[in-house]
Amino acid sequence: MTLSKKVYFVEKNSVVRQIWGKSDTILFIFAGASAEFALNKAVDWLYFTNRLPADPIGRLFSTVSYAQSIVFSEKHVALRTIEAMTTVHATVEAKRGATIPDWAYRDVLFLLIDYSIRSFEVLERKLSWAEKNEVFQVFKNLGSHMGLKNLPLTFDEWVKTRQEHLEQNLQSSEYSKDLFRQYRKHLGSIRYTILLRVQALVAPQRVKTLLNSYKNSSAYSLLTLYKMSKLINLDWFMKELLLPRKYKKEIKALDI
Repeated sequence: MTLSKKVYFVEKNSVVRQIWGKSDTILFIFAGASAEFALNKAVDWLYFTNRLPADPIGRLFSTVSYAQSIVFSEKHVALRTIEAMTTVHATVEAKRGATIPDWAYRDVLFLLIDYSIRSFEVLERKLSWAEKNEVFQVFKNLGSHMGLKNLPLTFDEWVKTRQEHLEQNLQSSEYSKDLFRQYRKHLGSIRYTILLRVQALVAPQRVKTLLNSYKNSSAYSLLTLYKMSKLINLDWFMKELLLPRKYKKEIKALDI
């Protein structure tokens, strides 16, 4: 009897698994994403459900669970997860009686590609063009299964389209200000300050400009301290500085 070979949504030796299998990289990805979500012109959809403003940290871990389920699951399981995500979005649209714009879906997909690359490069090493293309292809595949239209066909095309989206689809609004107030409320002043420093490390220039972000000197000092803590196995302590202690179990679960 011959056992059928397992087929995964993301190959086992993929750099995407390296990126999404480390808690520190994931925390950096979502630190950057939290800035860009606040600036997106479709941020009103987050306020319709109120899930992100009401519980930004809980929303982080629920989103991560979806992403990791896709990245590390067999293909048939990953496709069911994608289908479940699509159903959730359709339910929200039905309740509001409106449709989430196609460009808003693409924006989220594009920021996952971008921050996956940026966060890994900040924390680990520079990626080759082939590895960046691999990240792009994985998320393009995810977008295609979600039914997204007009996706870039190549990584180089995505780079250009990503910049166009940054210029066209971001703005500073009252939603932006309120969302950052919610971040501060749920994180506390010290962790909120650390969040801003991490955002300064990974966010594109367009995002930093809209947020009137400070210079990166203090952010790089924080990064140096974190990398030193990894050398002496104290990085767990630094991770706990990023999020409240009650999420310690969830943070550890991010490491695969």
